[in-house]
Amino acid sequence: MLGHFAEARAHGIHPLTGGAAYDEGPAAQGQFVRPTVYANVPPDAGIAREEIFGPVLVTATFADEAEALERANATEYGLVASVWSGDLARGLRLAEQIDAGQVAVNGGPLTIETPFGGYKQSGYGREKGLEALNEYAQLKTISVSLQ
Repeated sequence: MLGHFAEARAHGIHPLTGGAAYDEGPAAQGQFVRPTVYANVPPDAGIAREEIFGPVLVTATFADEAEALERANATEYGLVASVWSGDLARGLRLAEQIDAGQVAVNGGPLTIETPFGGYKQSGYGREKGLEALNEYAQLKTISVSLQ
């Protein structure tokens, strides 16, 4: 996490809040970082393109729906995404087109029962839910000619 923060700073990207480890209080006793928010991040920035497994939110502006979708899919990863829209039909339409294993629309819940897994470099297969049972099955195809 600290490496991501340092790389962002080196490229002139500074958080609105957070962006560092805790330096006081109980959280300073462990390896914890402050919740971090970056605004107006360029689409080619590492923090906009990498999977960051920590309390980090990266925002960016876009001109239209097509550009938003292009930016959402312009990464080699696709684990989890989120769409926020005042138009539910638009949000669902975008969610269907985003290359990610999970997409929440307007804060839709992703629970322990929700199948979990990614697209592209974010993994293959699914954990949790009925879809995970396929990981424990061994498929066999038998073909017979009746001629």
